[in-house]
Amino acid sequence: MQNRWSLDHLTGGQLTTDPDVLVAQRAASQWGVLTAAELLACGLTRREIEVRVRLGHLHLLHRGVYVVGHRNVTTEGRFLAAVKACGPDAVLSHYAGACLHCLLKYDGRPIDVTAPTKRTRPLIKTHRSEVIERVIVKQIPVTPKLRTVIDLARVEDEATVTRALRAAKFSEAELALLPPTGMIGRILNLSAAPTASHAEDVVLDLVLKAGLEHPEVNRPQRVPGRLTVPDLRSPAQQLIVEVDSREWHSDPLAQRHDADRQARLEAQGWRVLRVTAAQAKLHPQLTIARMRAAGAPEAA
Repeated sequence: MQNRWSLDHLTGGQLTTDPDVLVAQRAASQWGVLTAAELLACGLTRREIEVRVRLGHLHLLHRGVYVVGHRNVTTEGRFLAAVKACGPDAVLSHYAGACLHCLLKYDGRPIDVTAPTKRTRPLIKTHRSEVIERVIVKQIPVTPKLRTVIDLARVEDEATVTRALRAAKFSEAELALLPPTGMIGRILNLSAAPTASHAEDVVLDLVLKAGLEHPEVNRPQRVPGRLTVPDLRSPAQQLIVEVDSREWHSDPLAQRHDADRQARLEAQGWRVLRVTAAQAKLHPQLTIARMRAAGAPEAA
């Protein structure tokens, strides 16, 4: 049986055996990141690897892990390099895993990796576990979403875990598999609604803790000419609470879009109340009073 890499890579109608071509082809499907073992499997010798490092064709990221061609490594490439540096059974996990699953935004911190054996590596935060669960996301081994959120709750604050859990948009069956106690239990008891930002988390939590009825969260609604997704909606009262944030609502284009959407909703008889996370944090009683005055219903 021919080498599986060679079977996939044809040059001029013939199988290529050039090591550098095989390296480039293999790196293309792995965010540019290869281990020394993978370079050797492509046909390079250890001496040839050293020469290519000196020439700048290979760049060392971690011991035994290289990026091919340049140092401008993507976040995904750094995630994969960290996993490869911790052994063949390692997986991305915790905060980094949540970022790969698009539950959180990566902020440049040391990369979390879980493996059966804990290793010390610069810029990598390793976790040891005898039970390794894995899925492949963007060609990177990572813990599944459920395991990622559970692991996250062991090391992060409640606001971070809340954001990840709600962003995961778990099904009812999946939610039933999460621990009903501790931090995750507190979040589930309040709400696992699919909010889209930390600002929405802050306002939704304030609404629920104040004893108001749980609103619909990010449920699509058609208005004349478009489909819109209100942040928080109380249909019986025709009330919509839009949670504004600097990230999504500060530029002129976004503001024009918000104003147009609000006008279309109001034309249908909806009352639109705009709230920021800062208002909810600094003036919670005033914010709730505004919502009650606008018609937000009390919980049954």
